[in-house]
Amino acid sequence: MTRAILFAALLGCMPAALAAPAPAGDPAAGAAAFRKCASCHQVGPQARAGFGPHLNGLFGRRAGSTEYRYSAAMKKSGIVWNDSTLAAFLRDPGDVVPGTKMRFWGIGDERQIANLLAYLRQYR
Repeated sequence: MTRAILFAALLGCMPAALAAPAPAGDPAAGAAAFRKCASCHQVGPQARAGFGPHLNGLFGRRAGSTEYRYSAAMKKSGIVWNDSTLAAFLRDPGDVVPGTKMRFWGIGDERQIANLLAYLRQYR
């Protein structure tokens, strides 16, 4: 009986133990990674919407709320951008917002995502 309880308790703790903490991002590495994003997105004092929306002030902003021609799906998504929602979107945009106009397959490298988030956080 005692073994069964101990085993059940250990199983209950496993998901938390196996979940890796999100890596801390490196803004400089994020700037290098952002070069690929810069063909559609801009950041900084002179940033404006082009082929994609500018990404200044992204954290805490409701998806589809800046001046840009967003897809209806993005406008209706109800997403507020934070570390979790943006990381999920960067992993698989079409899965998070089916019907998004963003033509991008996603990033499978968690370190690169963390670096991009650290870089984008600088542009509040």
